[in-house]
Amino acid sequence: MKKFKVLSLAALAALMLTTSCASKKDLLACQEENKQMSANYQSVREELAAANAKAIALQRQLDDCQKDKSAIQGLLDKSVDGNNVNISKLVDQINESNQYIRHLQQVKSKSDSLNVVLTNNLTKSLSKEELKEVDVQVLKGVVYISLADNMLYKSGSYEINERAAETLSKIAKIIQDYPDYDVIVEGNTDNVPISKTNIRNNWDLSALRASSVVQCLQNQYGINPKRMTAGGRGEFNPIADNNTEVGRQRNRRTQIIITPQLSEFLELIGKGPQN
Repeated sequence: MKKFKVLSLAALAALMLTTSCASKKDLLACQEENKQMSANYQSVREELAAANAKAIALQRQLDDCQKDKSAIQGLLDKSVDGNNVNISKLVDQINESNQYIRHLQQVKSKSDSLNVVLTNNLTKSLSKEELKEVDVQVLKGVVYISLADNMLYKSGSYEINERAAETLSKIAKIIQDYPDYDVIVEGNTDNVPISKTNIRNNWDLSALRASSVVQCLQNQYGINPKRMTAGGRGEFNPIADNNTEVGRQRNRRTQIIITPQLSEFLELIGKGPQN
């Protein structure tokens, strides 16, 4: 009997120890779960506060929009020059203006693309030696071909020399390939006065040189003269310092300017939205 009591006490002690361990684990688990739930609760509170703040801001924006709408509606309800504003007509005018702007952007994009192709084709056709005396650039949607005077003309003259024939033929081919473009030939000189009895000044020399190029393009390469304009700017359009020989040499140049036809832009203006 005494032995039984000892075993019972031992079993009871073991049971209590096991129960104690299990309770401690459950307590730790509960504490960890509570800690996690507290963190989640805090996170949800913060998200809710942020959502409420956003809702308040959106409501303010909505209120402002309603005020703007009311103000605009009030203006539209008023008469303009004695006539009631036609909202439908106003919307149509806005849409027409937007379409016109998009059309102009498309025209510009097309023109820019053609200019790049034109420039690349011309540059590829010129030899390395020609590229030393011919400069091709696209500026503000216009192609500028600048040629040195000693390549184009006989010394101190406005007559085209034989050396220029091959280069001009390549430029003429490009001009023929782009029939929707106009051509402006512009003569430029340095500021050294001309001393020729039949040429009064640099104005005359620059204009005569431009005219020679235009007539060469027409007579030898078949360019339609209606597409071309010849003009002289004398010494008044320098790109370098006339106080140096290098600068004067750069200023003595003839530019062949290839540009989209002006009539196209005038036609676009004519198609603009009616006010």
